[in-house]
Amino acid sequence: MYLWKPALIAAGVIPERAPGERFKQSREHGMHALRHYYASVLLDSGENIKALAEYLGHSDPGFTLRTYTHLMPNSQDRARKAIDAAFGVSGAETAPGKQLH
Repeated sequence: MYLWKPALIAAGVIPERAPGERFKQSREHGMHALRHYYASVLLDSGENIKALAEYLGHSDPGFTLRTYTHLMPNSQDRARKAIDAAFGVSGAETAPGKQLH
């Protein structure tokens, strides 16, 4: 907290606090937000749920999946890229809305 809140102020994320006052509590700008960002970056880069659960200290990967499922990369894009790679097709040839002939 001694470094986190001043860093948020310096970055322009939260306003300065008045002298003698405490920082307002906010999950949006707290360590929870940093934890959520960490999870989203790992998921976006392809990390699996079981490993992420371990990194976050969750004993149940199902909990991690339920919590972060909205951050999972788009499975349609992943599926299309996997099939394109299997057939040696570049991504430009199968851009969304384009059909192979």
